[in-house]
Amino acid sequence: MKRIVILGSTGSIGVSSLSVISALGPDYQVLAITGNNNTDLFLKQIAQFKPKYAAVYSEESYKKIKDMVPAHTKLLGPGIESLVFLAIMPEADLIIDGLAGSIGFIPLIAAIKASKTIALANKEPIVMAGRALMDECRRWNATIIPVDSEPSAVFQSLENVDCHSYYKAEPQIAAILLTASGGPFFKYDGDLSKVTPAQALAHPRWKMGKKITIDSSTLMNKGFETIEIMHLFSLPLEKIKIVIHPQSIVHSAVEYVDGSIIAELSNPDMRLPIQYAVTYPKRLPSPVKRLSVTEMAKLEFSEPDLNKFPCLCLALEAAKKGGSFPAALNAADETAVNAFLEGKILFTDIPKIVAGVLEKHTSDNKPLTLSGAALVDEWAREEAQTLLETKRYQKVKI
Repeated sequence: MKRIVILGSTGSIGVSSLSVISALGPDYQVLAITGNNNTDLFLKQIAQFKPKYAAVYSEESYKKIKDMVPAHTKLLGPGIESLVFLAIMPEADLIIDGLAGSIGFIPLIAAIKASKTIALANKEPIVMAGRALMDECRRWNATIIPVDSEPSAVFQSLENVDCHSYYKAEPQIAAILLTASGGPFFKYDGDLSKVTPAQALAHPRWKMGKKITIDSSTLMNKGFETIEIMHLFSLPLEKIKIVIHPQSIVHSAVEYVDGSIIAELSNPDMRLPIQYAVTYPKRLPSPVKRLSVTEMAKLEFSEPDLNKFPCLCLALEAAKKGGSFPAALNAADETAVNAFLEGKILFTDIPKIVAGVLEKHTSDNKPLTLSGAALVDEWAREEAQTLLETKRYQKVKI
């Protein structure tokens, strides 16, 4: 039996993970789940899956449900400490990290130091301090299996390469072809400054959380995935090529030095990469609709427009500079996206805030420590907030 902890069970990754586990049957058990604000759904999940432990992050949510949790589940107190407790549970065989944003940084570090196998959808910690985190994985013999469809596709396309202990695949790889749907504005000819949050959240292919959906609309998410893949597979930036692929059938591919390209193709459904991470190294039947190659529409591929999507350009520049720049990038973007969702800034102001923070950031180019990444994260959020409050971002040129 594989016992599973799900961090972020009420988010899109968590909901899909529970769907996968339910379909897999009794050999896969939900040991613990965590949520935050969606308490109604969280209580339903507790009733259905009967986890041994549960936790909500916020004090308000804890007070709301503390007398409503059935006796078969122990509700832990609010706060990061409970997430860490669940991330390192000795009886847990797999930690599914579906947390959103940098909140997952500390629980991920804890899981790594507990030598866990982690199915990782929360890419922000890898963006913040990927090299240090992967060093910790090697030190503590922890394993990260990517859950996002594109990094998972790379992982699967490298299945016959000795890469799962990290840093061994690079000599055989000519390039990673990292695909992107292009989001809702790939063919948009209107004024992007007038785009509303509702428009930006209307992703044509994937149903995801708000933060990642906005990042997909700006293509910042593809920049984050580039940084993630660099660290997960120890690859230089120049070996990662971003390709716009609106149909989202080819989820990414690996081009080998002999000229062969191996890709992972499937219908766009997050349950498939999640199940692969849950059952790895096995493959089991899945409820995901099969891809019929004879019925497939025409597959299109093109290069991204960096002028139209400056967030991607900023992410690639931060990846090139390395050091603490990706940590500053991530924090600034998170602040800017929240401000856009709250109606405080325009869609086109998101890259201005990120660029403004990166312009003020300096790095000594020394290897970034985990504590150093946390300090940069804090500084960048404060700087982004200052740009917002003073409106100095309006003068930033991108």
